[in-house]
Amino acid sequence: MPLNIPILLTWLRIILIPLLIAIYYVPEAWVPVARDPAATVVFVVAAITDWLDGYLARRWQQTSAFGAFLDPVADKLMVAAALIMLVQLGRLDAILAAIIIGREITISALREWMAQIGAHRSVAVSMIGKIKTTAQMTAIPLLLYHAPLEGIDVPQAGTWLIYIAAVLTLWSMGYYMRMAWPHLIEEDRKR
Repeated sequence: MPLNIPILLTWLRIILIPLLIAIYYVPEAWVPVARDPAATVVFVVAAITDWLDGYLARRWQQTSAFGAFLDPVADKLMVAAALIMLVQLGRLDAILAAIIIGREITISALREWMAQIGAHRSVAVSMIGKIKTTAQMTAIPLLLYHAPLEGIDVPQAGTWLIYIAAVLTLWSMGYYMRMAWPHLIEEDRKR
């Protein structure tokens, strides 16, 4: 396993997941600041490491098979943990969390299968997937913060964005499935 700054940033993102959860489960006296802002900061730091590790790996030419495996796993774990916490806090409908988490599992499995048959480029990240990720990664900290800020209804903005992210989640899943469909049919014919 290579050890470099991009991979250390990915590991940091994984380490931040239990910290995000602990903020809401440890006694309140253990959290020196309000829980919601603390959880928001932890999630935003994790999200920044997501962008930064990929940028540095490409810039410094430190990409690796292990990093390519670990990065999306860290992303999925971070988002799933945050969504589950938001459901637990009553700030997100379970159906939206299930849609987003279910899509991530489905597309991860699809990408793995497509790589096995040598067609991984058919399910490369699309623009709709990037827009979905942006909406999702903006909505989650807004829902974690969950308080008005400078006259902005942060919870409402987060709610609207998570609904947009859920719609884009379904749309992008349909897109990836459509791209993979010819390969699925072809593989069935071979059997």
